[in-house]
Amino acid sequence: MLLGTVLVLLLAGAAPASAHSALRGTDPDDGSVVKRAPRHVTLTFTESVGLLDDSFRVFGPDQRRVHTDEATHADGRSDTARVGLPGKLAQGTYTVAWRVVSADSHPVSGAFTFSVGKPSATTGQIDTGPVEDPLTGGLHDAARYLAYLAAALVVGLAAFALLCRPADTSPLRKPLVAAWWTLLGSTVVLLLLRAPYERGTGPAAAFDAAALGRTLAGRPGEALLARLVVLLLMAAFLMRLAKRRGPEGRPAVLAVGTALAATLALTWAVAEHASAGIQVPLAMTSSVLHLLATGVWLGGLVALLLTLRRSAGDDLTAVVPRFSRIAFASVTVLAVTGLYQSWRGLGSLSALTGTSYGRLLLAKLAGVCVLLLVAGYSRRWTALIAAPAVAARAAVPAPVPQPVGAPAEGHAAAEGPERGEAGPTPDESDEAEPPGGPVKPGAGSGDPGIRRLRRSVLVEVAVAAVVLMITTVLTGTLPSRAQAEAAQQAPVGALPPTTEVTVPFDTGTGSVTGSGKVQITLDPARVGENGMQVLVYGSDSGLVAVPEVRITFTLPSRDVGPIDAELTDRGGYWSTNAVNLPLAGNWTMKTTVRVSEVDQVSVERRVRVKP
Repeated sequence: MLLGTVLVLLLAGAAPASAHSALRGTDPDDGSVVKRAPRHVTLTFTESVGLLDDSFRVFGPDQRRVHTDEATHADGRSDTARVGLPGKLAQGTYTVAWRVVSADSHPVSGAFTFSVGKPSATTGQIDTGPVEDPLTGGLHDAARYLAYLAAALVVGLAAFALLCRPADTSPLRKPLVAAWWTLLGSTVVLLLLRAPYERGTGPAAAFDAAALGRTLAGRPGEALLARLVVLLLMAAFLMRLAKRRGPEGRPAVLAVGTALAATLALTWAVAEHASAGIQVPLAMTSSVLHLLATGVWLGGLVALLLTLRRSAGDDLTAVVPRFSRIAFASVTVLAVTGLYQSWRGLGSLSALTGTSYGRLLLAKLAGVCVLLLVAGYSRRWTALIAAPAVAARAAVPAPVPQPVGAPAEGHAAAEGPERGEAGPTPDESDEAEPPGGPVKPGAGSGDPGIRRLRRSVLVEVAVAAVVLMITTVLTGTLPSRAQAEAAQQAPVGALPPTTEVTVPFDTGTGSVTGSGKVQITLDPARVGENGMQVLVYGSDSGLVAVPEVRITFTLPSRDVGPIDAELTDRGGYWSTNAVNLPLAGNWTMKTTVRVSEVDQVSVERRVRVKP
């Protein structure tokens, strides 16, 4: 019931999304030259985005900020962002800095330029405002990691106590309380830092009441509020559980605990990668199961480590095998859900090495492999600890009726060998002998076998902490599938993208201007009239002035051309707004660069012109 209620509240009104947000296109195009000043600037993204008070900052040729209208969604489409511009814009280059929040709660920002009439002859460094405040980003990332870690401990410690049933749960109580308070504190910090994190400002903005109010009205804020409610309910459940005695009502307790843990995991799923992209319902289910399995396994490892330090050997022979079975089931769930999430985020095998998301995923996979190797070693010791108990249970004879008044069987067993109770034989204790010596049945926590298991579990916990840190970074990284979508798709109704071609040249003179590259922008690279901008860079990668740049176009398949672009020297760059290309096809663009009276070179490139 609680799980369904939170799901409805957090997903109400959510629109379908294609992936973690990425920019698909801009209008005007980046780097384009338009004849008339546009009335507005429009961005199109691969998924729905949220707008901020300062989503757009537009700077004119004089590097001063241009007054703009309030940002809105274009034509009611949630995957767009639009801002109105003043009626009259001066000639020159304009810089647009933008910042929005993607559907999976991560802020996305960038900047681009366009020119009215012609590009500015000179451009200085423009301060487009904050991208991300380092202190805010660091605090936010630290709080996210602590929240993941604390959630794993809360779920794992509680699950260990309920499922593995150690005789003494006192070693788990203080860590469980500390993990609960850590999760509560990190959630409050994330809630306060949400507004400055979205806007890229300093942490002092966290105490802006108006900004906090806007945070609470958005999906990430709602998810964090829901997490606080779940934590309060979980505290009441744990306090009730601490007072409970005996096994009565165990199924009901497990059901309530599972529902609370699943709802807690859902507060992450509804505000991160699973909430946006393909197959959202399946992805969110997978994410919840993945987080629960992570908590049960990794948090359970900490619980096992604490139990190995405090409990007696007789208790461990029952507890350790139970956790081994639970851990194996958790690893199976992690493998299945992790494989699905990797496929969903990557999109292709080449993205494993070609994108940041893929490389982080490889690092996480390497960490998980190390974790499984250590877990396999621990499992060997687990089997050896459990073996004497299994042998002892197999050797117990059937109960014999006793006269009234005779000592109870449990009482006799408690009195031990002095009352005739036989202990394990040497053969039973030597069933399996690991490297370093046999494991003694019934030994306490100081037994060599227990010590070796404790060390291997400690290594597991350390590796798991590193894997969890990589996971935290991974959840904030643009998935490869979204990156590929942004590169391949074009916004509906937009002009074909601007074509930019870089042509290297070398006249063989050895001077700075004798070699370099020519950067050519053809806009919109379609049939009809096109604009062109040409920048010439020397061998030192700096802009250079040359006596002449000439560009001609030929369409060999239709025997058209050459058509001279008739470039004009604009004092630092060359341009024209009147390149008329009458047919679609693959044109040959011939670029001639003259660096002196006698030295010049020509280079040809193919350019695709669309209908």
